[in-house]
Amino acid sequence: MAENFVDMNLKCPGPGAAADGQRSANDALDEALLRAAGWSDKPVGLMDRLMRKVRSARTMRGIAGISVFFVVWYFFTAVVIPPRFEFIPNPVYLFMQWISPTPESGVSLFTPVYYQHILVSTARVYAAFFLAIILGVPLGLMLGWNRTFRNMVFPIVELLRPIPPLAWVPLAVLLLAGIELPVIFVTMMAGFFATILNSYLGVLSINHTYFRAASCLGFSRWQVLMRVVVPGALPFIFTGLQIAMGVAWFSLVGGEIIAGKSGLGFLIFDAYQNVQLSNIFIAMITLGTLGYASSAMIRKVGDMLMSWQSKERGNT
Repeated sequence: MAENFVDMNLKCPGPGAAADGQRSANDALDEALLRAAGWSDKPVGLMDRLMRKVRSARTMRGIAGISVFFVVWYFFTAVVIPPRFEFIPNPVYLFMQWISPTPESGVSLFTPVYYQHILVSTARVYAAFFLAIILGVPLGLMLGWNRTFRNMVFPIVELLRPIPPLAWVPLAVLLLAGIELPVIFVTMMAGFFATILNSYLGVLSINHTYFRAASCLGFSRWQVLMRVVVPGALPFIFTGLQIAMGVAWFSLVGGEIIAGKSGLGFLIFDAYQNVQLSNIFIAMITLGTLGYASSAMIRKVGDMLMSWQSKERGNT
């Protein structure tokens, strides 16, 4: 009887076993909740994140939209050709020329001149873009923050802002030496005013409660600028940067056509003069791809710098 009693005690879980069982149950519940919410407590690798992004509904819809666009393009250039559309090459022909080692018009993924034009245009756009940031963001913040400065400078900004970027080309060619500086200047002017205006509107959008709280806490004017004005205006600033990057790319084309001797804009104009239609479309698609990638990088940087905003709204 005593031996049976001992066996029963060995088989019955003690307090430690009960606690372990409770912990296991809690861990299982936590894991189930994480899976239900779409979260994971395991480290996610780069490839896992990339595959999850590719398989997302947003990416699939984007691929579907682009596919429909190219199908419609092919239909109206290879199946049913309306008047004047016979001059537009179909996308299959363009793709074959783009990947051909010996393209008919001399430009493809296998020709060094293609990458030279890309490198020149990208360098010009980013130089102009960073100049627009360095000059435009502080000016826009000052316009929104200082009333006296705004009353003096804002009328000048509004007077110059409606002038098209290409209207600055003659002045840029006369005042700036060489080829690169005039093209960069014209490209910068397009993004400069978009950056100023959005930075200015960002400061105006800040709730005045934050300024009163900063005053109560004894912040200096410099602290108010760095801790209230700049963070509060960031969403508008990054919207302006995306707009500035977009307008910089299409202003670059105009500048390169008029004053440049290289770059994707020059490639488009040179192909037009020599009736090389495939080169025109290859350069245009390349411009669109580079512009999209540039804006996507700005959005990514903005999301990282403004993660506090997502937390405030409960999105994380």
